[in-house]
Amino acid sequence: MVDTAESRARFDAYAGLLAKAAGHADRRKPMALYCQGLILPGDRKSVEPMAARLDPVHVQARHQSLHHLVAQAGWSDDAVLRVARDYAREAMEIQGPIEAWIVDDTGFPKKGTHSVGVAHQYCGPFGKTSNCQCAVSLSMASRWSSVPVAFRLYLPEAWAKDMERRAEAGVPEAVVFQPKWQIALALIDGQRTDKEPDLPVLADAGYGDIFGFREGLTERHLVYAVGVSKTTTVWANGKGPLPPRKPGGKGHPAKRLRRDDEHQPETVKALAEALPKAAWAKVPWGEGTRGIMESRFAALRVRPAHRDNTRAEMHPEEWLLIEWPESEQEPTKYWFSTLPEATPLRQLVRVTKLRWRIERDYQEMKDELGLDHYEGRGWRGFHHHLSLCAATYAFIVAERSRLSPPTIQSIFGFIHAPPQPAPLPRGHRALPP
Repeated sequence: MVDTAESRARFDAYAGLLAKAAGHADRRKPMALYCQGLILPGDRKSVEPMAARLDPVHVQARHQSLHHLVAQAGWSDDAVLRVARDYAREAMEIQGPIEAWIVDDTGFPKKGTHSVGVAHQYCGPFGKTSNCQCAVSLSMASRWSSVPVAFRLYLPEAWAKDMERRAEAGVPEAVVFQPKWQIALALIDGQRTDKEPDLPVLADAGYGDIFGFREGLTERHLVYAVGVSKTTTVWANGKGPLPPRKPGGKGHPAKRLRRDDEHQPETVKALAEALPKAAWAKVPWGEGTRGIMESRFAALRVRPAHRDNTRAEMHPEEWLLIEWPESEQEPTKYWFSTLPEATPLRQLVRVTKLRWRIERDYQEMKDELGLDHYEGRGWRGFHHHLSLCAATYAFIVAERSRLSPPTIQSIFGFIHAPPQPAPLPRGHRALPP
């Protein structure tokens, strides 16, 4: 049973911390109300419907207050999310240490063309290319829970070069076009600037397939476990390219590794399918709504073959982790990981699979908190809404870590929507009070 008095006290204190981070004491009430509005039941969590649910008697005034907070007020998203991160971490660590950073992105379907960053691009919720906005996120994760700590809108190149649309949407001058993987590295750098611990970085193949992303993590001395596609090529079993040609005669000696018909890397799919049965082991990696989650895995040491024929040396050795459920005709997932060579298979799988938590977080933040409900068009409002959704979710994660209640609403038992009169049966009229 959730103690609503204690939850209320914690929430009030937390709202005060957020308001202080936002730089103005009079933002405490609007911030608290905005977070409450995100939690109250309702189909839409945009400003106007939330104002109507929060204060049906003074809808216009409440709407103006919330709209100013999210769309116009110049508070720092980084400062607010820093408070949310620290608050959630303190509670999360009651159950266990923070173990990883998770990089991902999520789409926000849109019908028009004027909302900042909207373009015809891949949209995760639809699983195909569609008209949408896309935001890159960074989350911290423990074995038991996770919470987003940073968001950044992906600004397509056409938007970045369109000065008129940038001005209308309030895109800061310092914002230039960056691919998603570079945005992700910038979000990680922001956490490291705050002296956050260096943790393994997890990501799907949308990031792991990009050598520059993996190289950027290595240059930062960060280990990773990232997805790669089945066509990724590697050198395994002691194989490798030919050494550079020996110098002969005049000219500079050759410095590039070479390939020929007998010295070619193989795809991770081909390598996986050639593994003996003894290489595979069933490993449990988490617990879901249907019980223990487990699958069949194999792990071996390989060297990525990415453009190594332009290099003087082979890439360093790292883990290739492969998942092949017994019910499938072929392997389903592949990961590169620079976790230590001595890492046991069970540990390698468990850390790598922590990434699945971000899917649950996105779904819950969209279904319950209206992460994708913001209807404004500007850069500031978009990021403020995402920050307040993340801050609200951080409080929920903290309460769960302390109390383990079953639902979001049970945490916020002290929040009640204004009572609505029940409809009367046909032919009846209400009795006088």
